Amino acid sequence: MLKAGLTLLCGLLMVTSVAAEILIKESEAKLPPAPVTAPATRAITRGPGIKVVSPEGAVASPFPLRVVFEPRGGSRIDLSSVTMTYLRTPNINLLDRVRGSLTEKGIDLVAAEAPPGEHQVRLTVQDSEGRQTSVLLNLNVVR
Repeated sequence: MLKAGLTLLCGLLMVTSVAAEILIKESEAKLPPAPVTAPATRAITRGPGIKVVSPEGAVASPFPLRVVFEPRGGSRIDLSSVTMTYLRTPNINLLDRVRGSLTEKGIDLVAAEAPPGEHQVRLTVQDSEGRQTSVLLNLNVVR
């Protein structure tokens, strides 16, 4: 009876635990940083808003990565236009690593893993009207 109870408990723990997704690999973090340039700007547009909810400040890995997309003027977020790039030389496309957590509402990755250090990631979103917004996420991961 005790063995059956322990087996059930272990099974429940395995089902309810959340596996961390590797956002940035150790080998990628060792690459030289890319020069950070400001995105090109034209006239003032009402492109979609991008609000980084989490992380804020220094975080330990794994950490929640939560970004909210805010479409404006009745437009919708064009998911096919979303890009997420780790700014290294060469740049690294991170979109496939968060695709399972990507919706028109944003990115909700419960447990993202990254090695300790400063990491810069550019996130770009476009709406159904073709208006584009880009933000630079500065991730500070500590041990």
